[in-house]
Parts: sequence; structure tokens; C-alpha cells
Amino acid sequence: MQVILGVIFHFIGGFASGSFYMPFKKVRGWRWESYWIIGGLFSWLIVPPLAAYLTVPGFAEIIKNTPADTIKYTMLFGILWGFGGLTYGLGVRYLGMSLGNSVVLGFCSAFGALVPSIYYNFNPEPGKTTLNDLLSTTWGMVVLGGVILCLAGIYICGRAGMLKEKELPEAEKKKSVAEFNLTKGLIVAIFSGIMSACFNFGIEAGKPMAKAAVAAGFNPLYQNNVTYVVLLWGGLTTNFIWCMILNTRNKSFSDYGNSSTPLARNYLFAAIAGTTWFLQFFFYGMGESKLGNGASSWILHMAFIILVANMWGLFLKEWKGVSKKTRFTITIGVAAIIASVIVVGIGNYLKTE
Repeated sequence: MQVILGVIFHFIGGFASGSFYMPFKKVRGWRWESYWIIGGLFSWLIVPPLAAYLTVPGFAEIIKNTPADTIKYTMLFGILWGFGGLTYGLGVRYLGMSLGNSVVLGFCSAFGALVPSIYYNFNPEPGKTTLNDLLSTTWGMVVLGGVILCLAGIYICGRAGMLKEKELPEAEKKKSVAEFNLTKGLIVAIFSGIMSACFNFGIEAGKPMAKAAVAAGFNPLYQNNVTYVVLLWGGLTTNFIWCMILNTRNKSFSDYGNSSTPLARNYLFAAIAGTTWFLQFFFYGMGESKLGNGASSWILHMAFIILVANMWGLFLKEWKGVSKKTRFTITIGVAAIIASVIVVGIGNYLKTE
């Protein structure tokens, strides 16, 4: 029953993550940086402490009593993740929901599985997986096989994007993805996927806060909500600085009070997008507390996001008008990424067994 609940929570979180960008499409007359940071204020500053207050009322005291090094490293990973979150928005902006999410989250899954093991190879810690473990154990080889399959899936998705760019006239591409740009989109999506894996590292760095919440008698289901408050301060820092730079460069500060745009509507949909984004990790934390395996939880979370994002891609007709060959190519690519996520999950399960 615990496993079933964990999977359900991860699906809800994955649905929120795969869907959060949709409300942004309802914003009218604002530059990207303007609606992105308004949504971000809800994602990273307003909603996380509210959620923590409702579920772990003593969260502020826990953070206050947390060692400085834990706060520092949790925020540092948040700042690094912030680069991934920032370029995630750009990746979806240039590639669309389907292709953008597949590339970003494929890389996120792969690096989320590999980077920690490389780190712990040089800085061993009891109970942590090293690169040597991956290379010398059956479960480790399964994980590596999944990572290789994931990278193959990303390549196939990229190939589908190239076919789409060749087949469709510019006007047709703009109907589903207004600013479609394959080259620019792939560059930022690859970077985003690599940096986005830092969120999982931040959760691990902030584990002492989660454990303190459990030790204080709060429901283990919500333990990660304390960590999110600190982790997302880092994400806010990166995104806020960059969006202010773009506001200055593009002279778009006027967006926030431009009466010629539907201001109330724009703020409302940006707020909905930001709140929906946070819900992915609210339910991710609940799922992880049930499954009890951070790596497998992360992989499962990624799989559900990729599934949901591609459902939205079909709904938005992002692949309308392309040949059967191109549709088949993107289908195979997405299937390979999802299969890779399952394979990595199996590898982590074998480890626990």
C-alpha cells in the first residue's frame, strides 16, 4: 500500500510539473521575463513557506537551528538548480511542451543518476553510491544501461525535432510553438537538464532539516517541505537576477503596470503557473516519504512529467502536419526515455534488495 500511495503521489506531482507552463500561455502582452518571475515569486518565495507552515508549523525554528553548512550547501544547490529552472522555461519556449520536456528531463534523469556517484567516488560517504559501485555491480550496470538508453532517447527526440524543422514551413511551426528555434532550444534544454539535476542534490543536502522535522514529531509525509523553503531561496536568487537583467535590457519593467494589457488576468495566470509548479515537489516529497528511495523517486517523478508533457504536446498539436516518419521518430524517442527511467528504477530497486 505504501508503494501504491508513493506512485500516486508521484503521478500527481508529475502532472503538476508537466502542466504548470500551460497557464503562462494565457498571459497576454508581457515579455517572457515578466511573467516568468511573477510565477517564480509564487513558486519559490510565497507558496513554499505557506505549505511548510500548514504541514510543519515549526519549520522556521528548525531552519534557525540548522547548522550553517547545511543551509549553505542546500542554497548552493538551489542556486545551481536555478540555472536549470531558468533555462527550462526557455527550452519549452523554443521547442514546445513535448520536445522541450523530453530533452530537458531526459538529461535531468541521466545526470541525476550519474553525477552523485562521481562525486562520492572522490568523497566517499557510508551508504552512498560511487561510480565504482555502478561499474562493478549488477544493479550498477543496470543503472548505467538505463542512462545510456536515456541518452539514446534524447538523440532520437532531437532527430525528430530536426525532421520537424525541415518538413514544416515557418508559419506552420509558429502555430503550435510561437518561438520555435531548434538550435537555440536544444542548447538551452541540454544545459537545463544537466543543471536541473541539482534540485535532487539539494534535497539530499537538506536531509538534516527533514529529519529534524520528523524528530520533532511532525508527519514524515511532509518532511521535505522544510528543505524546500531553503532550497528554493537559491532558485529564486538565480531567476530573479536574470529576469531583472532582461527587464532592464528589454525595457519591459512597464509590463507589471501596463494597463493596455489584461493585468489582473496576467497576474492570476502567472500565479496559477507558479503555484502549480511548486505542487510538483509538494507531492514529490510525499511520494519519496512513501517509497523511501530518493534515486528511484526522482526517476519515477521524471517519467511521469515526460508522459504528461507529451500528452499536452499532442493536445496543442505540436506535431500536426509532420510526416508519419517524424511522428514515429518522436514516439520512439519518448518511449526510449521512459523505458530508461524504468530501467534505472529497476537498478535502484535491485540495490535496495
